[in-house]
Amino acid sequence: MAGIIELKNISFTAQNRRICRDLFYEFDTGKTTALVGPAGGGKSTMLKLAAGLAVPDSGEILYKGKNVALMTRKENLEFRREGAFVFQDSALWANQNLYQILDLPLRIHFPAMGKKEREYRIEAVAAEVGYKKDMSVRPSRLSMGEQKLIAFARALLCRPSLLYLDEWTESLDETAAQRLIRLVRRRRDEGVSIILVSHDMRIVRELADVVVMVLGGQIFLRLTREQMDEDEDLRRYVEMGMAS
Repeated sequence: MAGIIELKNISFTAQNRRICRDLFYEFDTGKTTALVGPAGGGKSTMLKLAAGLAVPDSGEILYKGKNVALMTRKENLEFRREGAFVFQDSALWANQNLYQILDLPLRIHFPAMGKKEREYRIEAVAAEVGYKKDMSVRPSRLSMGEQKLIAFARALLCRPSLLYLDEWTESLDETAAQRLIRLVRRRRDEGVSIILVSHDMRIVRELADVVVMVLGGQIFLRLTREQMDEDEDLRRYVEMGMAS
């Protein structure tokens, strides 16, 4: 099966620190890939590179075989619509209320969609993630957990075929976290390609088809779900790497 995202010979520097060098990886279409490893190892950077949110110093990022850096405006808009990112810190716009935050992606990607249909879509995804409170407030009125729910709802709005999830269950209580895990499992079962970063081995074992350990901005280890299930020593090794 052809890869949906390919990182080819990627190098990336931030704040005068080389985070990735000569990075190669191809993410499988329709599979869930978990990026794991110690803090500061480059997991979130790799995720943002794959999403086109970080610009590499050198190398190519390919989406369905097309170089993201060379895409036309139309191709780039399609890339943004088909992929959705849930940030670790939620990244909600502070100067807009929740309804406006959720309405904007629909206005951008579906300009012909009427107001009633947008309202229905927003209500549906808010209910799906379990947010039942006032939509007219700004993010500062919400707990971090509630902000995560809105961020996840925003990611689902355009019905993406590719989800990028960066520690998306942090700051959530167990009930809310399990709801979002069920939603991710449902998308996975529907064939959505998912790339996630998590330090929670329970989530990784439950959702991931492939586990990739990232150390020093490099791919250190790649395991399939079957290898994880069959080799207890390998599983413990991954758990130790995640905890370090």
